[in-house]
Amino acid sequence: MYSAIFSGALHGVLAYMVSVEVDIAKGLPAFFMVGSLSTEVRESKERVSVALKNVGLHLPPCRITVNLSPADRKKDGTGFDLPIAVGMLEALGLVPAGAAKGYLFLGELGLNGELKKVKGVLPIVRAAAEAGIRECIVPKANAREGAVIPELTVRGAENILEIMHFLTAGRPDRDEIMPPVRVDTVSLFSGEGHGKICRPDFGEVNGQESARRAAEIAAAGFHNLLMVGPPGAGKSMIARRIPGILPPLTLEESLEVTSVISVAGLLEEGEALVTERPFRSPHHTISQAALIGGSAMPRPGMISLAHRGVLFLDELPEFQRIALDALRQPLEERRVTISRVNGNVTYPSDFMLVCAMNPCPCGYYPDAERCSCTEPQVRRYMGKVSGPILDRIDLCVELAPVDYESLKNGAGGESSQEIRRRVERARQIQRIRFQGTAYRFNGDIEVSRMERYCGLGEKEQRCMEQLYTSLQLSARAYHRILRVARTIADLEGAEEIGVSHLMEASFYRPSMEYWGH
Repeated sequence: MYSAIFSGALHGVLAYMVSVEVDIAKGLPAFFMVGSLSTEVRESKERVSVALKNVGLHLPPCRITVNLSPADRKKDGTGFDLPIAVGMLEALGLVPAGAAKGYLFLGELGLNGELKKVKGVLPIVRAAAEAGIRECIVPKANAREGAVIPELTVRGAENILEIMHFLTAGRPDRDEIMPPVRVDTVSLFSGEGHGKICRPDFGEVNGQESARRAAEIAAAGFHNLLMVGPPGAGKSMIARRIPGILPPLTLEESLEVTSVISVAGLLEEGEALVTERPFRSPHHTISQAALIGGSAMPRPGMISLAHRGVLFLDELPEFQRIALDALRQPLEERRVTISRVNGNVTYPSDFMLVCAMNPCPCGYYPDAERCSCTEPQVRRYMGKVSGPILDRIDLCVELAPVDYESLKNGAGGESSQEIRRRVERARQIQRIRFQGTAYRFNGDIEVSRMERYCGLGEKEQRCMEQLYTSLQLSARAYHRILRVARTIADLEGAEEIGVSHLMEASFYRPSMEYWGH
């Protein structure tokens, strides 16, 4: 007695189809599982056997062999419980032969036969649709997640008996037993029937006009931002409001973000899509593996969970040097590849880096009345941030303590909605400019293409020459200023970079008072 059931497995955020083959033969009772399996998958035989027994389906003494094909690819996770159970039921004749043909099954079984939530349903359902499968049965907790793919029908089940009843029924009756799950993605993005996250607003920020402006420029050109200032100046407050001025996620971006979060097992039960840009703020004690991604079977790290959103590193010098330096390649390539003995896994990591730090260990440099740090201590503290990381930060802004008048009046500046409108206009200009190229934002412009996208007129060249000489700029600082000036010009709707844009961009460079870069 033999049966073959379709399921799926993950490789990073991509998925591939797996054929779960079950053979039941006479002989001494035994249960064998083969096919390059992790410990989680091997444990399926205990979960499936006990679950079937506890719902009243007693297995006869027999020899059971389960193969997960392709056998040369490592498989992990608990999602193979359901296809193994269905394959056993079909091989034993408890459901009609061929009843499960054309279906993909995915789910973890509890010992009472209940179906439990699993990771990575969205990428597996997308792969199933591409493979020509038209129906999927998943745990009810994952049904909305899978149903955002319109090319196939997704049904949510609560237990194995419900699925058995579904498969033994005639096809006309199946919709009544287990109705298809529908998700209206338009209503998700409009907020109807789905609670929008209440983002903090820039209108609540008192003072700090230069930092607010730097945040707007960073959002418009996808530039990385560093804020330096004493405790309580508002660095974290501003950082947490940046996602609110970024353009909303498109459907394709939302599918990318949801896939990463689903693979990490962080998608809320019953949630269909992530419709808000991620904001991740790890503690400075985070390890390199947790930040970049890792483990024996590589999992997405914090930089991948921040994909299409903001990664905020508060107290930047307190992070491990090795963890910070591991950000170099992902910041350049917008993806991270994790290599293990079993192969390489690539996760997307296209995030906007926002950092905050104090100017010295006590936090109050250069205020002589409050700062107790010596000059070597200040330089040693600032030196914890390596030059290559600073090289990837286009904007650096220094914050002073908020003055009393700003706090007393309590009048914040523009709201996030007003700032977002300008950011979206600047982004649209960049979409048109970079159409047909690998670039998407001004922050992506490489040195070799500076002349084409950041060309200067005679007056602007003289201004840039004066800035380069008087400020003793390095080559990388020169290119940073050009990128930022291009974004400032886009915010104003100007076709060419002007002198005022260069002067403002030169303001947002790391101070020589702190760094010698």
